[in-house]
Amino acid sequence: MTHPTAEPVMQVGYVVADLDTGIRQWLERAGVGPWTVFRGVTLDGRYRDQDTTVTMDVAMGYSGELQIELMQITSTTPSPYATENGAPLVGPHHVAWITDDLAASVEAARSRGLEVLFRAGNPSTQVAYLHSADQPGVVFEYIQGEGLREMVAHGIEQARTWDGTDPIRTIA
Repeated sequence: MTHPTAEPVMQVGYVVADLDTGIRQWLERAGVGPWTVFRGVTLDGRYRDQDTTVTMDVAMGYSGELQIELMQITSTTPSPYATENGAPLVGPHHVAWITDDLAASVEAARSRGLEVLFRAGNPSTQVAYLHSADQPGVVFEYIQGEGLREMVAHGIEQARTWDGTDPIRTIA
């Protein structure tokens, strides 16, 4: 039985030990840029049925229409980004889709056998991470936010027309 998705994966997320080093590596080794950087991002939510607050610095760049997200976790609270000891889980983390109805996307994923791992948000974005107990290490994210599609379209255009100058653009 197949379960088609409405849209292709739009993001691949990586946890990095150091955001600036991660950006530099993607710039120099893969030619991906420019990067939009958000410092001090906070997500309040529930991880494995426990309330938590996660803080991180985030950078986003594009390869074609695929968003590459780099996340440096700055908190040691329980989260899907860290071990039980609070150490960051450095490496590939998730694939993601934008959704206009997070609750409906989560329910559809649950009907396909996935379990909610983490659900969180802030004033601009709501996210849900889902996984399957029989496929550890594979995390699926659904993201909902006002103006999110427009922000992604702008990032894609910035990457398409990028001349190599101004490679890091810090928002906050």
